[in-house]
Amino acid sequence: MLHGKLKAKEGLGAPLSSVLLEASRALTAVKGCKLYLISADDTDNDSIWITEIWNSKEDHDNSLQIASVKSVISKALPILDGPPKKGQELEIIGGLGI
Repeated sequence: MLHGKLKAKEGLGAPLSSVLLEASRALTAVKGCKLYLISADDTDNDSIWITEIWNSKEDHDNSLQIASVKSVISKALPILDGPPKKGQELEIIGGLGI
């Protein structure tokens, strides 16, 4: 599982959310993506949290080479307030859901 925060330039949190929702639609047909969840930060309108669950690291890495995913990334980069930071990589041990 990957969990991380993207910070938009001031006032661009909503457009960043829209781009990430577009990414979630692009990922519906991508092998191995089980969850791509976009969440708003209620303490910072320009911070967006993303939680991803993949069957494997390889599936995630391969998704970054797909044209539709690359297109969405190119739309998000100019909105970001600096380069994306590496998120947390977590191992799921159980629970309700996925």
